[in-house]
Amino acid sequence: MVVDDDVRVFLESIEHPVRRRDAETLLDLMSRVTGEPARMAYRGIIGFGTYHYHYASGRQGDAAAAAFAPRKPSTTVYLPDGVGAHADELDRLGPHTTGVGCLYLTDLAKVDLEVLERVVAASYATVTAGTFGSRARESGSDDSDRGASD
Repeated sequence: MVVDDDVRVFLESIEHPVRRRDAETLLDLMSRVTGEPARMAYRGIIGFGTYHYHYASGRQGDAAAAAFAPRKPSTTVYLPDGVGAHADELDRLGPHTTGVGCLYLTDLAKVDLEVLERVVAASYATVTAGTFGSRARESGSDDSDRGASD
């Protein structure tokens, strides 16, 4: 697993022990699933690979194809194709909440990591298959909580 110095420094700065442990777990999981090195994609967000998006509005750009951010209340896993695309799997994940393109996890020890790995792998495969034009909100997400609450 390739981890650049910026990522390592960031991980070492995480004070919350569960967030730090979960960040190390996600670093390994996403590196394995994507085959890409971890990099600081944006302030506090660790990304893996990139994808190009082009919306009907004309807006386009590049973004991390898989990413996570250890935040104080929970760890955010970014699903650029939207959580709605993974509703069936997320029903089996364990305790979590969701936003349009975000999965919020308070403790990876309480979720099924095999399910999480399948979700991340499917999302990554979708957005890296070519120009991904959809927005996360168009993936069928109802922007509500899924699974058990914490």
